[in-house]
Amino acid sequence: MRLEIDPGADKPLVQQVTEGVRDWVERHGAGGVRLPSIRRLAGELGVSRNIVIEAYERLVALGWIRSRPGSGFYVAERVVAADEQGARSGMADVSGEMWNQFQEEGDSLRLGCGWLPSDWREEDVFAHAVRQVTRHSSKGLFDYSTPLGSPELRILLQERLRRLAIEADTNQLLMTGGASQALDIIVRWLLRPGDTVLVESPGYYNLFGLLHLHRVRVVGVRRTAEGPDPEHLEALLKQYSPKLFFCNSVFHNPTGTTLSPTVAHRVLQLAEWYDMRIVEDDIYADFQSSPSPRLASLDGMRRVIYVGSFSKSLSCSLRVGFIAAPPALIKPLVDVKMLSNIATSPFAEQVVAALLRNGAYRKLMERLRIRLSGQMATAMALVKEGGWDMYAMPQGGMFLWLRHPMVESSGELVARAHGKDIRLSPGQVFLPDAADSPWLRINVAYTNDPRAVEFLTEPV
Repeated sequence: MRLEIDPGADKPLVQQVTEGVRDWVERHGAGGVRLPSIRRLAGELGVSRNIVIEAYERLVALGWIRSRPGSGFYVAERVVAADEQGARSGMADVSGEMWNQFQEEGDSLRLGCGWLPSDWREEDVFAHAVRQVTRHSSKGLFDYSTPLGSPELRILLQERLRRLAIEADTNQLLMTGGASQALDIIVRWLLRPGDTVLVESPGYYNLFGLLHLHRVRVVGVRRTAEGPDPEHLEALLKQYSPKLFFCNSVFHNPTGTTLSPTVAHRVLQLAEWYDMRIVEDDIYADFQSSPSPRLASLDGMRRVIYVGSFSKSLSCSLRVGFIAAPPALIKPLVDVKMLSNIATSPFAEQVVAALLRNGAYRKLMERLRIRLSGQMATAMALVKEGGWDMYAMPQGGMFLWLRHPMVESSGELVARAHGKDIRLSPGQVFLPDAADSPWLRINVAYTNDPRAVEFLTEPV
């Protein structure tokens, strides 16, 4: 058993040994195989016996290995038990954080949330579109939608995708109840329990929870200021042969970074070499004024499945998203949609179509970009004044990924913020392995609030 242990790494030695043995078991260990003795493994790794004892005890508790008194440690016969336990634990972590973010709690400031403030919404524009739909069509009020979704909206989406240089026939577009349902449909069809997928680290914790729900193994690829780290991605492709890679291309959640053309080309090259599909999550596309290259565009919709949504830009309550996929995938994805949810809301789709058709959505987005740009500048000035470190300087969007040099765990900052009636999420929920982290996600749209100003600028 050859494990890579780095005594100088930030990750504790016990965790390194635990993860190393678990990975070895998953790749090589058939049920009943005997593991090295505690003394032998400690000697091979150059660590204390107590380190190995604790690592083995953790793996026994998780169901990966079992102990035979007087004989030693062996690979468990059914490692699926560990998968189930890990899946439930991962689901609980994410659902608990979502519960914390969504439940009403007085007038708390949601400084770390993933949506725009309600008072940024332009109700009159929505009301006009709703009146148009209810006045001219009863179908949206009483009937089911077609399997693919609103034909008119898919035509309008086709035109919008062309501005991103993404060519897709309307029959390659599937309407969904937001991006969350889009991701769920993709996962249900393409993945099975035990499959390995790659996600970005840090990344979208709702996605992590969904993958855990389906008992899929989740492995993180380092996210840099220009996108996923190509060298790390290639190493993981060699090691795991994953089925899918989920990538957030523009205004990445939570770092706010955007995929560079060079990295985009390299990611697609690796996907081709290692026969992997990519799910491109582009729900912040309309926050960008000058489009940057998309994986779906560069790939010609061969290996890339593209996901978009109007929930972030228009309304969290207006659950309208879509999938653009290669023709061969659309029919089975439609089948999953119909079997799991029958149809999407024709009313919501017609409201979005009305906003696109009359130009109101375009004007809304122009005003929103200007407002977000101003908020981003304000927020960066505040964090600079407060001595925070920024992971990167986003070119737009609504997220900053921050840490304070005086604080080692973001949990301390979350607790301090809670005392000021501010809600934040600890950085660990954005990491696939849920390791403790000093980093925090800040939503710049909320930084004008005096509580946010005080929190970001006062000494720690």
